[in-house]
Parts: sequence; structure tokens; C-alpha cells
Amino acid sequence: MSKPKKIGMVSLGCPKATVDSELILTRLRSEGYLISPSYEGADLVLVNTCGFIDAAVEESLDAIGEALEANGKVIVTGCLGAKAELVREVHPSVLAVTGPHATEEVMRAVHEHVPQPHDPFLDLVPPQGVRLTPDHYAYLKISEGCNHRCTFCIIPSLRGDLVSRPIGDILLEAEKLVAAGVKELLVISQDTSAYGVDVKYRTGFHGGRPVKTRIYDLAKELGKLGVWVRLHYVYPYPSVDQLIPLMAEGLILPYLDVPFQHANPRILKLMKRPASSENNLARVKAWREICPDIAIRSTFITGFPGETEAEFEELLQFLEEAQLDRVGCFPYSPVDGAAANDLPGALPEEVREERRARLMELQEDISTQCLERRIGQTMRILVEEVDEEGALARSPYDAPDIDGLVTVFDGHDLEPGEFATVEITDCDVHDLYAKLA
Repeated sequence: MSKPKKIGMVSLGCPKATVDSELILTRLRSEGYLISPSYEGADLVLVNTCGFIDAAVEESLDAIGEALEANGKVIVTGCLGAKAELVREVHPSVLAVTGPHATEEVMRAVHEHVPQPHDPFLDLVPPQGVRLTPDHYAYLKISEGCNHRCTFCIIPSLRGDLVSRPIGDILLEAEKLVAAGVKELLVISQDTSAYGVDVKYRTGFHGGRPVKTRIYDLAKELGKLGVWVRLHYVYPYPSVDQLIPLMAEGLILPYLDVPFQHANPRILKLMKRPASSENNLARVKAWREICPDIAIRSTFITGFPGETEAEFEELLQFLEEAQLDRVGCFPYSPVDGAAANDLPGALPEEVREERRARLMELQEDISTQCLERRIGQTMRILVEEVDEEGALARSPYDAPDIDGLVTVFDGHDLEPGEFATVEITDCDVHDLYAKLA
């Protein structure tokens, strides 16, 4: 019997790229390849890259170079792979370059350079596939690509237009994940609100039942699985209002990740943001009337070309009134190929960064006030890890890696992936502190 070939994987970028890596690893294991945790032990290394902003491009190119130096045999995939000429210009010795969500192309390249004979005793994978996340949560990608053409973004040129996955396939994958012990499903895509638009919300089937290809129907079905369901990248279309009652009923988590990006109508129009004409402040207030417990996360860009001081102040005023729970902020960064590069009124880097710092200083006070309102509450948490100092967990209002944590000082007997009920006793700017209830 031949010795199984080993493949190494470096996975960079967003959760959508993580799902792409998981699909590739699942295919590799299903064909008998082993996964190497080190460069030295691998017959070949795959680098799944990010190419969204200049810093990500640089990080990806550095990762490719590191893999080449340590191993010598490298296949590049992911968003930066859509710019194959750049990759080959910097690293001409890579074996192959493919774009994002290109599992078949990656496998063909692997077969060409490191063929693996079929072995029925090795070609086995667990029913939920191979995952890069901890056992207790998983990303569930519901669509690929995006129909919007935001001027600061090049994702459509990298990943194409919106392509929604069949709803039956998504629900079957979700059931397999839950059966494997997953306690939280994080729904991701480029535009979660638009799920099904490309197929005109056609009716699919799951378990012999008709189900519409629509985010409301999908969320309702996922909510029946008895695990946490968290929605990411939800644009503020009017249709999103239908999801809030599901949160109030406890069917899905009272959490929305809504990338507002700005509050001034002129800047939003220059950004070509979807739903730019919507009254987002009124929408946030309406959501809270239906589900007072909802936590809203968002991201913003400061120093967009042409942004005036008055327009930036309008953004600060929006934050004051909206009282968002979690906020990420980035100074505008030109991206190679983005339409915003040609807009007049480019601001100096120090102005962009200074506005970002002012926004985050304001938001720290707002976030702290939001957390202070949680003190005294009893809530269900999901344990991440346990050490001699207690347990680190997440509340329903915190997504992994981007939001805060709950420290349970008397949680030494808890287990990672376990739900527990705690009483919130204190907080700081980002995190909560609790004791077992």
C-alpha cells in the first residue's frame, strides 16, 4: 500500500474564505490525502489568499513566499488568485494559481503535482466534512458573490455575481453539523439579505417539504434545529424587518451584523451602497421596538474621498442616536481596481486615521454603556475555553473572533462547547464578567 500524500494548508481572509478552505480539505481527505500541520511534513502546500485591501494582498504574498521557502511546492487559491499575473510576478515558482471558490481547479492541480492512488480504507471523511473552526461552532455559507458594485470594493470582480446555494443543500449541511455536535451556526455570505434574489426566491425542497429560497424561510428552518443561529452581513433592506420577530421568539439569536459603512446620504451614494436611501436610524429603532434585546454590530469607513468634517460629524451623531452594541471602523484605504480611487477629494492618511480614532473613542463609551445594561442579567452562554482562571465564553450578543467575551471566574468545571447559565456581574469596554447562576 502506498504511503498517503500529505497536504499543508494556510488559510487567510474572511470566514467565507475559511469555508472555501474547509471544502478543499474535505475533498482532500475524501480522496485519501492526509493534512500536514507543518511545511516540512507536507508534500505540497495550499495557500488560500485574501486580496481585498493592500494590507491583505501584502500578507498573502508574504505567506506564499514563506511557504515556498519552507516547502518549495505551493498552489495558490483564493481572492488574490484572481490576480494571477501579480502572484506569478512576485512568486514565479508557484505550481498553480486559481481564484476563489475553485475547489475543482485546486483538486486538478493537486492531482497533477501530487497524485494520490485511491485507497478505500483511507478515503473517508466525517459526514460534516473537515472544518477549521472549533467543534462547537461552524460557518454556514449560503451564497457566493455579490450583485452590488460598491465603489470601495472589488469583491464582485474577485468572486462574481450572487449565486445562492439551493436551500435544501444548506439545510442538509446544517443538520449534519448539528448532528456532529455543533452548537452554533454562523450564517455568512457577501449579502445575506439578498439570498435567493438570483433565483427569484424559487421553491426548493428539504425532507420532502417545499421551502422558499429566501433568508426569512431559511432562518426559520435553521431555528428549528435547537442551536444558536447567528446572521452576518445583513444589508438593511426592508425585508430584514421580517427577521426580527424570529429573534423576539427565540428562534434565532437576537443579533444582526449590518454593514452600514456611513450615515450621510451623499457619502453613501458615492459609495453606491445598497439601501443607501433607507432611514437606517428609524429602522434600528423599529427593530428594538420588536426585539428590545437585539444586539447590532456594524462597520464604518472614515475619510472616504470627499468626506467633509460636517459629514463625518453626521456619522458621529448617527452613532450617538443609534447606540450600536459593537462597531468596527476602518480608515478609507484605496484598493487596486476600486472605482472610488477615481473620486475627487482624496483625504490625507492622517485625516482618515484621526477620524477613525475619534469615532472609536466615541463608540467605546457607547459600547461600554450597552454592556453596563447587561449587568444583573441572567443569560445563557457558550463556553469557548477553560483554564485555571475560569471559563471564557460568548454570550448570544457576541460572535467569535470579532466581538467580546464573557469571563466566568467560577467556571472551572465547565467544558468547551457547553452551554451554561450565568449572572452578569461586571463589564469593561469590550467584555462581560459573570458567575454561574
